[in-house]
Amino acid sequence: MTTAMGAALRRIQLGNALSAFGNGFTVPYLYVYVAKVRDLGPSTAGAVLAMLAVAALAVLPLTGRVIDRRGPLPVAIAGTVAAAAGALGLGLSATEPLVIASAIALGAGIAVIQPALATMIVWCSTTVTRSRAFATQFFLNNLGLGVGGLIGGLLVDAAHPASFVRLFAIEAVMFLVLGAAIASVRLPRVPKVEDAVPTEERPKGAWRALFADRRMVWLCVLGFVLFFACYGQFESGLAAYATEVTRIAPATLGIALAANTAAIVAAQFVVLRLVERRRRSRVMAVVGGIWTVAWLAAGVSGLVHGAQAVATTLLISTYALFGIGESMLSPTVAPLVADLAPASLIGQYNSAFALVKQLALAVGPAVGALMVGHGMYVAYIGMLVVCSVGISVLSLRLGRMLRPAQDNPHRTVAVVPAPRPESVAAAA
Repeated sequence: MTTAMGAALRRIQLGNALSAFGNGFTVPYLYVYVAKVRDLGPSTAGAVLAMLAVAALAVLPLTGRVIDRRGPLPVAIAGTVAAAAGALGLGLSATEPLVIASAIALGAGIAVIQPALATMIVWCSTTVTRSRAFATQFFLNNLGLGVGGLIGGLLVDAAHPASFVRLFAIEAVMFLVLGAAIASVRLPRVPKVEDAVPTEERPKGAWRALFADRRMVWLCVLGFVLFFACYGQFESGLAAYATEVTRIAPATLGIALAANTAAIVAAQFVVLRLVERRRRSRVMAVVGGIWTVAWLAAGVSGLVHGAQAVATTLLISTYALFGIGESMLSPTVAPLVADLAPASLIGQYNSAFALVKQLALAVGPAVGALMVGHGMYVAYIGMLVVCSVGISVLSLRLGRMLRPAQDNPHRTVAVVPAPRPESVAAAA
């Protein structure tokens, strides 16, 4: 069983890495492609980016129920087909309606894939090995995105639309590769999720059960603040602050993003060894502290006038610190969602948490861009420092709600006492 689980998990991880590799070809260039290359204007480009988020928000509330009823495999395959169609459609579309329709298909497909893959990883891992499985997924995602973005930058040419068509075609093919990889997976019926294997009976009151779970609701609130304070600011508020207040060049912003990816790739497995046997709530609290320092560094970078090298170093350090925090979260948050879920609602819990992330990614950029765009620089940094401190407070409060096995599975396994010889003799 363990060998079968390992083989299935490796296949899922490989397909996921190749999918991220393909996604990296287009993510940095989507806005420029729609607005400039297809000459549809910035408003259409903004609508395309918005549709990616709206489509995800529309499908995620239903995705968990389907996963728990039909299993994650068919849901994931359907998501890869939709995402591939959307990616190819973006590359071939030259009109606003077709571009927006393609963006909806792409956004819905990616949104469906995420909780389905998370559920498959849960099925193919145990409580003890789950942290490493999710850390590996996060590492491969970032590595694939980074390598894909670098190669895409070498292939793209704004003067030739055909070069963009090639990028979107590569992305579509990689989604299909992911679909083919997971289609060949045989999901094991491991004891941890044995009754999560789909049955004819449909889970009733799934959302009601989730909202009644005080620990999961608290984790969702924590997750929203986490994603709002980090991922929700990368492409909007923080980027605008860096160029307008810190006054770094756009090319340097690319270096800062590369520093974020490099920190994740370099630190992931070192960090994993340090945190996988620690209490999850304490690890998340430490992330809040690291991100507090990161946002303070960003704030100081806007105050250092006449020392541009120092300001630039501070801002790049902000992105690198975010990467270290992300590498600590990857083996912590997703496994905790799985361990909080009843076996028959694992898909529902994964989808609900993905929905929270998507909401934060929709609200975060809007708030960040609005505050920085109106010159509210001090308030912007102050808000995010408060959010980061709030992450630590919320994490420690969550830790008091969790059972020991949920907060630190490794320690629970380690302290299970062996039966005493006299007890065995008495039982005999």
